[in-house]
Amino acid sequence: MISRIQHEYPEVLTVHRLDMDTSGIMLFARNAQSQRDLSQLFQLRKIKKQYIALVDGIINEACGEINLPLIVDWPNRPKQMVDPVNGKPSCTLFRIINTDQEKNTTRVELTPITGRSHQLRVHMLAIGHAILGDKLYSENNEVHKTSRLLLHADHMDFIQPVTNRSITIECPEPF
Repeated sequence: MISRIQHEYPEVLTVHRLDMDTSGIMLFARNAQSQRDLSQLFQLRKIKKQYIALVDGIINEACGEINLPLIVDWPNRPKQMVDPVNGKPSCTLFRIINTDQEKNTTRVELTPITGRSHQLRVHMLAIGHAILGDKLYSENNEVHKTSRLLLHADHMDFIQPVTNRSITIECPEPF
């Protein structure tokens, strides 16, 4: 994506990227100072991100919090894994949007409080609800229910560091 944008705007730099299979909002900066300012907002957790996922199985709780520490699974890079001893703190909030009993799936809103690699994918798998189409983490059963990863960055909120204006970016999920 960055090379496509830089073809027209060579000065553009990446601020927020997505895993290759994830769709949705990405954030780029037009110069190095903007990139630093926006990256600092991410580090300070002042940018709220929200994702929509379709997961395998029916989640019974209307909402909840997943606090499971994550670490790189070195022998299986780029995979991450839950590690209660050496993992870094990782927190994801979830809220059920709807369920489909016939297809045995749940549409869920995910809000990462921390920003670890593959956090949403590993957290959902850890509670027994793999994201559909996740070829890296899920069992074949979940992969075959769809042709792509059903994880989408649909909402981002932050205060623009120079103008101090509230920015909301929305991109409805395509599934």
